[in-house]
Amino acid sequence: MHVLVPVDGSDPSDVALEYALEQFGDEDVLALTVIDPVDGATTWGPGSADDWLDSAKTRADAVLADAAERAAEAGVDVETDRSVGRPARTIVEYADEHDVDHIVVGSHGREGISRVLLGSVAETVVRRSSVPVTVARRED
Repeated sequence: MHVLVPVDGSDPSDVALEYALEQFGDEDVLALTVIDPVDGATTWGPGSADDWLDSAKTRADAVLADAAERAAEAGVDVETDRSVGRPARTIVEYADEHDVDHIVVGSHGREGISRVLLGSVAETVVRRSSVPVTVARRED
């Protein structure tokens, strides 16, 4: 089984990674970080987009290195990869293109108007994925 875990360094993605390592540690686990170009859309000026992308790649690589380290501490080898695009769409497309069998995604656990206003990568992945998705969130 090939399991995809999107990670971004947030608490919800940490929870998803922990869950995936516990539940699927004997499987092929891949941690994916998605660089969202919308995050850099407010950067203007000559060369600034390239600077932003270089900085975003450096941040993504740090998130992936942390995920790999956490997995190693749990005795699990993980693959890592990064991609550029809108997070939910990129996660679903990546899963389709790389023969992923299961996705484990973190959620903030927002409800009501907060969820509607802020949207939810996890919700979109659940709705659009062609493979099973587990939504992991920390118990309060």
